Amino acid sequence: MCSDGTGATPKTVLVVDDSALIRTMVTGVVTRLADFAVAGTARNGREALEQIYALDPDIVTLDIDMPELDGIATLGYIMSEMPRAVVMLSGAETRDAVDLTLRALELGAVDFVRKHALTGTRQVLGVAQRLEEALRAAAMVNLGGVPMLVRHAPRAPRRVTPRLRGAQAVVAIACSTGGPRALAEIIPMLTREIDAAVLVVQHMPRGFTLGLAERLNRISALEVTEGRHGEELLPNHVYIAPGGSHMTVASEPDRARLALDDTPPQWGVRPAADPLFRSVAGSFGIAAVGVVLTGMGRDGSAGLAAIRQAGGGAVVQDRRTATIYGMPQSALETAGADRIAPLGQVAESVAELLSLRRSPR
Repeated sequence: MCSDGTGATPKTVLVVDDSALIRTMVTGVVTRLADFAVAGTARNGREALEQIYALDPDIVTLDIDMPELDGIATLGYIMSEMPRAVVMLSGAETRDAVDLTLRALELGAVDFVRKHALTGTRQVLGVAQRLEEALRAAAMVNLGGVPMLVRHAPRAPRRVTPRLRGAQAVVAIACSTGGPRALAEIIPMLTREIDAAVLVVQHMPRGFTLGLAERLNRISALEVTEGRHGEELLPNHVYIAPGGSHMTVASEPDRARLALDDTPPQWGVRPAADPLFRSVAGSFGIAAVGVVLTGMGRDGSAGLAAIRQAGGGAVVQDRRTATIYGMPQSALETAGADRIAPLGQVAESVAELLSLRRSPR
């Protein structure tokens, strides 16, 4: 394989889709990128597995809905038998399709690209841009970081107790590429002993964050919902920022509430973690813990610094277990951390830092 002139060998991509139109579109995007090359194409999962054995591509773009062997079954086989970076292509027009996309991310897919509504130049260009972003993330993935999540942890029974007060402490979590897989491990490990509200920003488009909240709710001891504007923050409740809206905390004299807005994206994303983290620092101060997990870019770095400056704690995922180390590395360089933790110890680190910071707001 020839290099791209920079000395680096282009990453090879196997394009898998039952639609000839989509295969042509994806191969066109890959061909235009100097640091990627098309290894081959396949029309279904069975052909894909044969091509992976024959061509050994670095990256696979994989349709979810295919005949003979669908994308989820194919992905499971890839990640268990011949792991490599996989980007899912998803129509995701229904609740079931969203659920399948999220399942693919839990199984180890790096990212996903929505391919619906390719009816005009603008839509095609939008999908092409998103695909390029996903391919560049796939080229940076740490395949050995986190094993495939095959099954969920059982949900502990929820004790029904009167909610007599709002949250007096907050955990704010930022994640992007690799985040759904990381959250599926961390959130079920949080117990009611943390006695804090948990606020999560996962870079994800509108329509997917509700599905993410529902999946996490099924496997977690704490209640997990998509955040709603104006609702009071309650302890032992997890709030997922809705796709397409920034989520912040608005403090009142005796309580704190969620605030959603559609102000411009930050770092190219909405929701972004920095606005949430800054608001948490201002409202909760020492009774806050910020967490930065896997993802590309710098989102969460400045916000984590604000939390630490206000007396709160900071947990950053370690390099070894991060799917993409960009956000954790940036957070460490900008803000530092009280704990640098592998994924399996993040929940424990959060609980430790909260116990050190118990204080009325």
